[in-house]
Formats: sequence, C-alpha cells, structure tokens
Amino acid sequence: MTQFSVLLKKEFLESWRSFKFLWIPLVFILLGVTEPLTNYYMEDILAAVGNMPEGFQMLFPELTAADILLSTTGQYQLIGLLVLISAFIGSISRERHNGTATLLYVRPISATTVFASKWIIASLVSIISAVLGYVASMYYTAILFGSVAVSDFVKMLLTYCVWLLLVMAITIAMSAAFQTGAAAAIAIVLLPVGLLIDSAIGSFWPWTPWKLANHGLSFVTETVVMKDFGMALLFTAIAIISFIGIGILATKRNWRLTKV
Repeated sequence: MTQFSVLLKKEFLESWRSFKFLWIPLVFILLGVTEPLTNYYMEDILAAVGNMPEGFQMLFPELTAADILLSTTGQYQLIGLLVLISAFIGSISRERHNGTATLLYVRPISATTVFASKWIIASLVSIISAVLGYVASMYYTAILFGSVAVSDFVKMLLTYCVWLLLVMAITIAMSAAFQTGAAAAIAIVLLPVGLLIDSAIGSFWPWTPWKLANHGLSFVTETVVMKDFGMALLFTAIAIISFIGIGILATKRNWRLTKV
C-alpha cells in the first residue's frame, strides 16, 4: 500500500470517527430544507406569531424554484462556508501544535502527500454535504414552488462543487501556513467576507472565482453568459492549483514548527 493511500485512509477514518461525514451534511440539509419551507409558510408563521395591527396585510412576492435555490446558495455561502472552515481549518496546524504530526514527519513522507490527502478528504466531505443539501432543498422546492430542468440543476451543482474545491484548497493551505487562529481569520476574510466584498464592488469583474457560484445559479435562471462562466471556471482552476502549491510549500516549510 502506497504512502498516499495510507494517509488518505487515515484522513478518511479521522473524519469518520469525528462524525464530520454526519454532522456537516446534516447542517447543509437543514439549511437546504429550511429555505423552501420558511418561504412557503412565511405568511402562516407571521399569522401564528400574532401581535399584528388589525387590518395589517403584507404582500409576498411570487417566488420561483430558481429564487429558492438562490436563497439556499446564499445560506451555503455564509453559514455553510463558516461551518466548513471551522471543521477543517485545524487539519494541519492543530497536528503541528499538539505534536501528532511528529509521527508523520519523522518518516520519509512528502509534503505533497500530506497536503493532498487532507485536501481530498475535506473536499469529499464538503461536496457530499452540498449535494445532499441541494437535493433536499430541491425536493421541497419542487413540491412547493415547482421544479427546474434537471440538466440545469446538475450544471449548477457541479459548478458549486468546483467552488468547494477552491474553498477547501484555501482552508487547508491557510492551515498549513499559519497557526489555527490566524489561519481561520485569513480563511474567513478570503471566503465569506471576500464574497460580501465581491458582491458589493465586484460588478466590473465577472471572471473572479468568487462569482463562480453565481454563474452556476445562472443556469437555473437561464441567464448564463458562457464566456463569463468559462473564464470564471478557468480562473478558479488556476486559483485551486495556486493554493495547493502554496499549501504544499507551507507544509514543508513549517515542519520545523511541529512540537515534539
């Protein structure tokens, strides 16, 4: 059995035993199911809460399935990303801090193998979570608001999975480069906060990786611009490769910081 397969199995078992394969998908499923149910029953919820002035009426817009998927993606881009960052930001830095990484680094194992095994398992957990969450959301959305074309939904889902590969590359790279607290702060600035900044002032650069999820949603809203989508996908691939490279270099450079 090769070193890579051994480390891959180790990371898989660690994520399995820490229930990351359970609780992270459950968070995404909960977020995905909440959006269609909350929007559909909002009028009933407000009526049940009461304390409304007599004669008060609130007009609710007619929502489509695409609107609900857009809202669901918004939840994933904020709460979902924070959950993923919190779950995996200590993948390398925490092992260095508590000394468990010493068991690996005293052996002739390459930094590439160490980083790749952690990134692959983190990406696997993230993608499984997103797929289950979106499927759960689409199930209730189809019942309550109507459906979208299956092919468009699959394209949106695959695009979001590519975005998650970048999210995990950044998260694990920051874990390799910094201590856990600093790594978490930088990852949050680059990902959730970066998305907010991009949405506020980024209307003039449609090709950034931070807009990839929006390009995926444009398939279900039938507003996709293939040139912008293709360029955003290309820059995302370049960013993934770049952060993987940064993470591998940081993993090798910071071996000396491992506590014994």
